[in-house]
Amino acid sequence: MPRARLHLIHTSAPDDTSGLTDRIADGRIDPTRLVAILGKTEGNGCVNDFTRAFSVQALTAALGADAKGVAMVMSGGTEGGLAPHILTFEVLDDDTSGPDPALAIGSVITRDLAPEDIGTATQIEVVAEGVTKAMAKAGITAPEDVHFVQIKCPLLTAARVADAAGRGAATTTTDTLKSMGFSRGASALGVAVALGETTAGAASPAILADPSVYSARASTSAGIELMGHEIIVMGMSDAWTGPLTIDHAVMADQIDIAPVRAAMDRLGIGATSTLKALLAKAEPGTTGRIRGNRHIMLDDSDIAATRHARAFVGGALAGLAGRTDIYVSGGAEHQGPDGGGPVAIIAERTSP
Repeated sequence: MPRARLHLIHTSAPDDTSGLTDRIADGRIDPTRLVAILGKTEGNGCVNDFTRAFSVQALTAALGADAKGVAMVMSGGTEGGLAPHILTFEVLDDDTSGPDPALAIGSVITRDLAPEDIGTATQIEVVAEGVTKAMAKAGITAPEDVHFVQIKCPLLTAARVADAAGRGAATTTTDTLKSMGFSRGASALGVAVALGETTAGAASPAILADPSVYSARASTSAGIELMGHEIIVMGMSDAWTGPLTIDHAVMADQIDIAPVRAAMDRLGIGATSTLKALLAKAEPGTTGRIRGNRHIMLDDSDIAATRHARAFVGGALAGLAGRTDIYVSGGAEHQGPDGGGPVAIIAERTSP
């Protein structure tokens, strides 16, 4: 039976691969079994955040031939006290029986999009197909057994907009920063379609127009380093073994930690298991208010609203988890309700 293994490795810079290579050298990580690497880098998380591509380049060089087929999702922005780190996911063969169901992982790298496809029904379709394939690779047959879908998606640059225009095609927007939201939103709606949370017919007109249409299990992050999608599906399956488990929660707003605490309790964290990783989406919302109180995240012309949200939500969740090495990604368009966002908790069972 397959067994998932996860390592959380702190980094001193976007190109710091020493923790990964040390673990490979001493046998704690088998590079031939890697299927995905997630990471938080200390860039600005905006269009020109090259720390993401820098990190991917360094990891690819460190892994050499073993990097082929490994989905690498780097999310920029560690505002506040968030700790830069990477999460490695391996799939091992395990001949011994163990607790089940257990964490199951499937990853897929989709075809590249044309610039004019970003933020459109085409992107929704490509992502939905990719999520379905990743579920099949993970051996997850029921959508309700999927707890988190992490996606790295593309964005527009001036050169990409010009390329489309040169071919007589129009992009969804010519604003490169806004293109990140269109891409994240369409990717999230692709997850929603694949998991039966909405229909393809309802998803397309909703892109950045109707925040009430969303996925409760999607986490999407846009970057300059790719034109396709790197998709990682995480869920529970009876076909997998091992001590790792996963559950998810949905925050209704930026300080709604009660559902996250409830998910941690369901997993028995602090009693029968330990916290291995926490992954979350952060969003300033569109109303400019949190429980009736005005905030300035959307009005600050010096600091992007997503950067405010990452720091704010990161602080709330770090206080709950008691640690700062958590994965908080900004920009939650169609990822949870307006102003809120999905959260995944991965735990390691320490007792039956």
